[in-house]
Amino acid sequence: MRRPRFIAAQARHAKGPLGRLIASIMARETWAENQRAIEALGINEGDRILDVGCGHGRSLAVLAARAPKGRVTGVDPSALMVDIAVRRNRDLVKARRVTVAMAEVDALPFPDSSIDKALCVHVLYFWDSLDAGLREIARVLKPGGRLALVFRSAADERAVAAFPKDIYRFPTETAVTSALEAAGFIIDRSESCDEPRPQGPALVTATRCG
Repeated sequence: MRRPRFIAAQARHAKGPLGRLIASIMARETWAENQRAIEALGINEGDRILDVGCGHGRSLAVLAARAPKGRVTGVDPSALMVDIAVRRNRDLVKARRVTVAMAEVDALPFPDSSIDKALCVHVLYFWDSLDAGLREIARVLKPGGRLALVFRSAADERAVAAFPKDIYRFPTETAVTSALEAAGFIIDRSESCDEPRPQGPALVTATRCG
């Protein structure tokens, strides 16, 4: 079933009452994939972790529990999503264990080599440039830092047909792994490239070169 354009637009940049509803739905629909990314990162208790496109912020509390001596930051381009994520994690925010900021992936407000682990779940479809986004994530990751990406690829014909092409840009897995390598990453794990996978979205993990 093709998703209405106005619904797809809210997934890219949520706002207003409809955006709040979409955030609630996404918190349930994407949770299993957030858990996959979190498990793949191999989080240590002192890690500084970045969730790029954190949306509703459900993952931030889990990340904080995995890194009790670290720091968790979520970023999202939507002011509404930032507000929802802050409210969801208000106690952790007050304790300064979680921070949520409004930012685009190609302009992350963090120093070079300041993050240990990063994850991006179902957000790279909306980036203006895959290459620019991955280069910026590489910039803020420490050498040896790990990144987990979860996304539906161009091989997922059902997803490609369901979403407006001017809002959702589905890359091939080969394009993603090539962009990661160009940005200075070594691929740790990549599911079989560009083949139909009825089991769901791809998971790619990579380590920033030293």
